[in-house]
Amino acid sequence: MTPDPVSGDCPSSGTRHSRPLVSSDVAVLAADTVVLPGSCGPGWIGIAGERIVATGIGRPPRHADRELGATVVVPGFVDLHVHGGGGAAYMTGDPEEAARAVAFHRAHGTTTTLASLVTATPRTLRRAVAALAGLVQDGEIAGVHLEGPWLAEGRCGAHDPALLRDPDPAELDALLGTGVIRMVTLAPEREGGLDAVRRVAGSGALAAVGHTDAGYALVRAAIEAGARVGTHLFNAMAPLHHREPGPAAALLGDPRVTVELVTDGLHVHPALWELVLASAGPSRVAAVSDAMVAAGMPDGRYRLGELDVRVDGGVARLTGRGSIAGSTATGDALFRRIVENAPDRTSGLVRAVAMTASTPAATLGLPVGVLEPGRRADVVVLSPELEVREVYRRGARLAPPA
Repeated sequence: MTPDPVSGDCPSSGTRHSRPLVSSDVAVLAADTVVLPGSCGPGWIGIAGERIVATGIGRPPRHADRELGATVVVPGFVDLHVHGGGGAAYMTGDPEEAARAVAFHRAHGTTTTLASLVTATPRTLRRAVAALAGLVQDGEIAGVHLEGPWLAEGRCGAHDPALLRDPDPAELDALLGTGVIRMVTLAPEREGGLDAVRRVAGSGALAAVGHTDAGYALVRAAIEAGARVGTHLFNAMAPLHHREPGPAAALLGDPRVTVELVTDGLHVHPALWELVLASAGPSRVAAVSDAMVAAGMPDGRYRLGELDVRVDGGVARLTGRGSIAGSTATGDALFRRIVENAPDRTSGLVRAVAMTASTPAATLGLPVGVLEPGRRADVVVLSPELEVREVYRRGARLAPPA
């Protein structure tokens, strides 16, 4: 039995073992709640080296090496859209600062992340990508996400409108040629936009539609050209309209597309989450933080790229313009919000795992995001209140979060 695609209801009785444990080299973790594919309840996972080798609902077949008690065990979170956090940004061209942002979000359960860059001059963009290349090659980040500069002026959001431009094939090919670009967000209505989508998709990166005023038909054309992600759905795009459905309807209506949803409770009203889930199902909805440097930091003044940002009450806005400038959310906060706004806790846990882990992992084509044999052992242990207690990455327990 598999979970209902919207409610997330799943069986929680009986004992299931995907593979017998035969070696003392396997570390067994047991907890009161483990969210597995199609099952959730008291259960266990077995880890050998960097991989999960066995799982089950019920008691493990031998004594657990670690009895985690009243905790919730879920896959490590996967975030497709992060600009920074903990006082550090990915855009500065400083690899050490970028590594601090990775560590900050990892402590909050995000074991896999893309490093998102904002609109900048060609030189600044090349410098930022070069600074992140080593972290990509070392597996610390899963790749670079270029959010701009090929965006619509009318939907620029927290991007510098003076630096927006049409996609230049030479610039785009040079960036894609670095081998570290995993996703590119662009507005298909820019001159050469559809060709840019084809170039991105042809390189093996994800082409995403966002910060756009494009109509329904043009977004459908972008999907046919290879676009497979909708960047922070509803935000920075033409709204739904009964005579002009716009980009959101085109993105939601195509089963090939994963749509990002910023589930911080600010960017999109939770009532719309239900509409999105009813339309696309959790298997096509990726919760993203869109976090910037101020995530985890006090209110005050910060920078997003070259723009000034003021954070008040945890809400980041551009100084002067007042546009929302990303978020101050973390992966665990997104997870909690999803559970809090679900019909019940069980369905909420299953839904939250899909949206924060398995769906974005599948979108990236990575062997994470699901607690099942053969997957990388990226695991988050949450308290009953869904606060992070422990984080495992590649089977190794990380230092406790600050």
